[in-house]
Amino acid sequence: MNPLSISIILLLSLTSLLAVSRAGLLPNKAHVLIYNYLGSGTDFIVHCKSKDDDLGIRHIAYGNYFQFNFRPSFFGNTLFFCSMQWNGTTHPFDIYVQTRDQFICDTCVWKVKTNGPCLFAYYVTCYQWRTLP
Repeated sequence: MNPLSISIILLLSLTSLLAVSRAGLLPNKAHVLIYNYLGSGTDFIVHCKSKDDDLGIRHIAYGNYFQFNFRPSFFGNTLFFCSMQWNGTTHPFDIYVQTRDQFICDTCVWKVKTNGPCLFAYYVTCYQWRTLP
């Protein structure tokens, strides 16, 4: 294939991607906020990752939050999972599951409580902590 053909194919691909994005066929950008609602004086450590991104370890004081933003996958398989630790105990949780969250929140607000995290979107949904093996 000659260089002109390659350039034309690249230009058409980029134009198609831009048209898909403007037509709203790509998922909206997602925003996740994780608030500390464990109680006054209780801080926690949160470490969130996806298959491709490690967001690092954060210290969250009571009443404060950690946030991150991303564009979910066109294929519907985006997953961010976090481990939260306080008082010597680790609590893992899938904080963003595209098939669960994509249609209920563009801004997913989580309140971390001792009995589990609660998602505040169009309605409130609380989950229990998973137990580690």
